[in-house]
Amino acid sequence: MTMLSIVIPAYNEENGIVEIMERVLTIREGLKKAGVEDLELLVVNDGSRDRTAEMAGEVAGRHACVRIISHPKNRGYGAALKTGFAQARGELVGFLDADGTYPPEYFPQLCREALNGADLVIGSRMAGAESQMPATRRLGNFIFATLLSVLGWQRVTDSASGMRVFRKETLARISPLPDGLNLTPVMSTRAVHEGVKMVEVPIPYSERVGRSKLSVVRDGRIFLTSMIWTVLSYNPVRVLGILGLIGVGIAVLVGLGLVIARLSGVTSLSAWGVFALFTALVLGVTGISVFALGATFNYLVSLFYKEPIRQGLFGKPVFKKPLELQFGWLGAVAFLAGLAVAIVSLILSLNGWEIARLWLYLLGGALSSLVGVQLIIYWLLIRVLEDLSQRDALTRADMQAE
Repeated sequence: MTMLSIVIPAYNEENGIVEIMERVLTIREGLKKAGVEDLELLVVNDGSRDRTAEMAGEVAGRHACVRIISHPKNRGYGAALKTGFAQARGELVGFLDADGTYPPEYFPQLCREALNGADLVIGSRMAGAESQMPATRRLGNFIFATLLSVLGWQRVTDSASGMRVFRKETLARISPLPDGLNLTPVMSTRAVHEGVKMVEVPIPYSERVGRSKLSVVRDGRIFLTSMIWTVLSYNPVRVLGILGLIGVGIAVLVGLGLVIARLSGVTSLSAWGVFALFTALVLGVTGISVFALGATFNYLVSLFYKEPIRQGLFGKPVFKKPLELQFGWLGAVAFLAGLAVAIVSLILSLNGWEIARLWLYLLGGALSSLVGVQLIIYWLLIRVLEDLSQRDALTRADMQAE
């Protein structure tokens, strides 16, 4: 017999807690039609200073399937949910907010997807259903969902939805989770990178009962940093690689512009030209460093999780041989090219060429040599990490051969 445990975190929600609890209790018939025979409702009173616990307790007194769990003091939205998750008895676990913004009547649809094989089902407020979400929050949710889609290489429309259903055993794969409001975007980010089968179901969204506890600026910043840090713990090159490529791309464009200007006879730079040159040099060296650092971190993550190294900046490998394993010869070519430019410039200078005709080439040669040295250093480091990551597998192979 399949049971759904629904967790409602509540902090000072005396105005809406009874209504949302009663609405949850009316979905039993819908759940049975979806294949869920039993329902459990857990309200986690997160240190409320109003009558939330008292009013929720009155509903619990009338229904045996309702339990009230109280924190002595406020610990946060995520902490309240995790308390409920730990005490849930159902094979399926769902949750929604206490403010009436999410429709519990859609739980049967979410459960149907879970019973059909999904590990995590998200009620998406951004998938076309009617929504009363304020424009600023809608924009923020769109940005977060787009960011996760890019970083996780999987389409997500609502990364921060507070109405979900998941299989109880899935919790171990998507933990640890934070104690704050950022639990939902972190859960989505972990699910994407853990390969959890995730399905979104469109749901309507209503105005909340009472005053919102969400700060668009403060919590938006926390959501963003939480998602990025979580991605960095799984696939660092996805974040650092993209940033590095952007830096290198800008540097290349500026460099091409300067070369074209030099070939056109320009031998001096304006103030903006000098600033552009400075920007290109900094972004070029930094971009290569950040990209290589991301690739190196991927090997460290692989060692930590004892899993194969995640390859491919864009969801799948672009080259037959991973790019970071080609840093050695790429670095050697870059270093030798820079050295060649320096030698040729020296010969031309000794033959009467003025420095005004050569400074740009000397600068480009120095940059090329420095980048080459960087790539060679990272290649040496990555080769050592690659050997360490394969050590256990090679040892097992040798033992079996014996």
